[in-house]
Amino acid sequence: MTVLKDLIAQRAALDAQIVAAQSGARADAIQQVRSLMAEHGLTVEDLTIGKSKGPKSGSHVAAKYRDAETGATWSGRGLKPKWLAAKIAAGKRLEDFAV
Repeated sequence: MTVLKDLIAQRAALDAQIVAAQSGARADAIQQVRSLMAEHGLTVEDLTIGKSKGPKSGSHVAAKYRDAETGATWSGRGLKPKWLAAKIAAGKRLEDFAV
């Protein structure tokens, strides 16, 4: 039983050392980044990745068709949704759901 307690104590000590080492490494990295930013005259805005001047791919498209009963919508792109296909099969027209 003493061996188990010793191992648990060693693990706790190692965990504390790991946290301290990670914290120190992180502080060093932050200091290096700040130093490089100052050296090259960079700001946080300069570091943002993926600055986009146009719409993002996969942007949201306005709905062209809406089911008044459920509020379900369809943009008119891609396959016809099941709710709309079922309503059309039941005798409704596509134009009945136009927004």
